[in-house]
Amino acid sequence: MDGQSLVQTHPVTESTPINFASSSSSSSSDSDDDFFGSSSWPSTTSAASNLLPPKKKLRRSRTAPALVSVNDLFEESQNEFEPTSLVRQASFLLVIYLSLGVTVYYFNRDHFSGTESTYHVVDALYFCIVTMCTIGYGDIAPITPFTKLFACVFVLVGFGFIDILLSGVVNHVLDLQENLILSGSQVQVQGQGQGQRQLGSSDHKRGGFGFGFGFGFSACMDCIVDVAKGRMRIRLKVGLALGVVLLCIGLGSLVLYFFEHLDGVDSVYLAVMSVTTVGYGDRAFKTLPGRLFASIWLLVSTLAVARAFLYLAEARIDKRHRRLTNWVLQREITIDDLLAADINNNGYIRKSEYVIYKLKEMGKISEKDVKQICNQFNKLDESNSGKITLHSLLQSHL
Repeated sequence: MDGQSLVQTHPVTESTPINFASSSSSSSSDSDDDFFGSSSWPSTTSAASNLLPPKKKLRRSRTAPALVSVNDLFEESQNEFEPTSLVRQASFLLVIYLSLGVTVYYFNRDHFSGTESTYHVVDALYFCIVTMCTIGYGDIAPITPFTKLFACVFVLVGFGFIDILLSGVVNHVLDLQENLILSGSQVQVQGQGQGQRQLGSSDHKRGGFGFGFGFGFSACMDCIVDVAKGRMRIRLKVGLALGVVLLCIGLGSLVLYFFEHLDGVDSVYLAVMSVTTVGYGDRAFKTLPGRLFASIWLLVSTLAVARAFLYLAEARIDKRHRRLTNWVLQREITIDDLLAADINNNGYIRKSEYVIYKLKEMGKISEKDVKQICNQFNKLDESNSGKITLHSLLQSHL
């Protein structure tokens, strides 16, 4: 009997060679450089399918945790911070805030100065909006100690708390608009790419018109969307915000011209002074339709102007960050950099240490942020194994 007959072969092990040396060497390596490379992650799906018999069916164990119930633990904590809840809170508080102001004004309307009176509820709402937006035309003002104290509290609450919530609502609306533009651009780019492949043969007959159109469309979308960052370009945001401001000024000027019977210059003058919350007081809304329009227009236009100036500041900061990022990426590493990036003090830096050091130089993270993340990791890693398992994750959420 020869040596080959003593070895009992199995069809699975015979057809699927397993390299134990490579697995042991990779598992014993203490370097985390391969963590940032997706191509080095092991593909266990094909190996597992080869190791199992072809007719054997796999079933989940009854004691295994269901991933649906595991995800529900995280969804419950995330529902508290949904933008829709912020919108509901802002709407509810705004209604209470304005209702309180209208009620106080209505029952104390004789304690407010104002030569031009239209309708008591409309005048009360107009006064509340003008006060909350910190415009202060002066056409309606408190004259008694009680109404003056009420105006002080009313403007502080409106300027501090309500405006923050309303700014959150505006951010939510703008984010939805940006997501719609981004999703629409991705669909159009995919459709344009398929159209180019279908019309590729006919482009030669038409002198390359399809290619030229596709190139122009791609260039246009590149000006609108920053594909690398997955967001709209900040210059487009500034342009859209300024466009909304001009639209508000134009709409206000038209209403002032036709309903308040001001001339063209005074209409534009009062519209600009209103949206910028200057409010000299020499001009104001006096008619019933004008004050009804101002109650909505002033609230929207002042927030739009604030958002436009915020985008201008964000554009300058973004430009400064781009310059700093380019400088950090282009400069060569020095010995001082190596010593500073060597967190473990072992004489060399790993890829994770290099990435963290470069992010610190760019100003994207700080040493305090890194320590907080490490502390959070240590709380989840109760066994101090350097890994977060499903069991420890479930224990932290129960």
